[in-house]
Amino acid sequence: MTELLALARKEFASLFGAPTAYVTLTMVALVTALIFFDHLRLYNQILFLFASTTIGGINADEIPDYINLWDSVFFPVMETLGITLIGAVPLVTMGVFAEERSRGTDELLFTTHLTPTQIVVGKFAVTFLFITLMMIVSFVYPATAISRGGLGLQHLAAVFVGLTLHGIALASIGLACSAFTSSQLVAAVSAWATAFLLWDFSWMYPFLNEEVAAVLDAISLHPRYGSFAEGIVTLSNVVYFLSVSMVSIAIARLSFDLRRVGS
Repeated sequence: MTELLALARKEFASLFGAPTAYVTLTMVALVTALIFFDHLRLYNQILFLFASTTIGGINADEIPDYINLWDSVFFPVMETLGITLIGAVPLVTMGVFAEERSRGTDELLFTTHLTPTQIVVGKFAVTFLFITLMMIVSFVYPATAISRGGLGLQHLAAVFVGLTLHGIALASIGLACSAFTSSQLVAAVSAWATAFLLWDFSWMYPFLNEEVAAVLDAISLHPRYGSFAEGIVTLSNVVYFLSVSMVSIAIARLSFDLRRVGS
């Protein structure tokens, strides 16, 4: 346990000792706030225009169904941030394993009596905590705005859960890619390519039969992720994102065995 805690402290120091983590954290927080408040502004403009054309003003129960927070704010914000995280998260994960490989310091980890599984799980856990912190920081302003307005707080919580799980799944993919290379650039590019490939297979459906299309739909990120924008948190979608993490942990663990066989 002492060695595992030492590894966690080392990973935290590595993450926060590099400017990339701070740049990524700041970028995601700013982009989240800007995108959210821009869509919230448009939503308020639509409400104002509707109210100005209604004699005597409007009550909350008189607002038509097509004017709502989820279609005007939550869904477009989720779509934009989903793509943003695909670009940002690999910048955090690219050096977690690859940098140690390039420096040769990964061999020193085995002198601490930690098993390969413990090393992989420790690195994944620290990265997951960083992604969660990123989402918390990003949602401070949106949560404040929504709570003061008394609207959609539960929906915003579903959006936060969806974005956090999406970010953790992307981090898992990035860590698995980083475990197989000593180049941070290769780790980042392969993580981007894998994430974009898994994001949405709908463009392929016209060329496939229904059975294959159903399988691809089940393993793609976008359909699962999109349900959170509707305020729906289901066990199957949560299990899906956690499964992506578990599979990635197993793949990263496999990289240690392959290196041992190769040597």
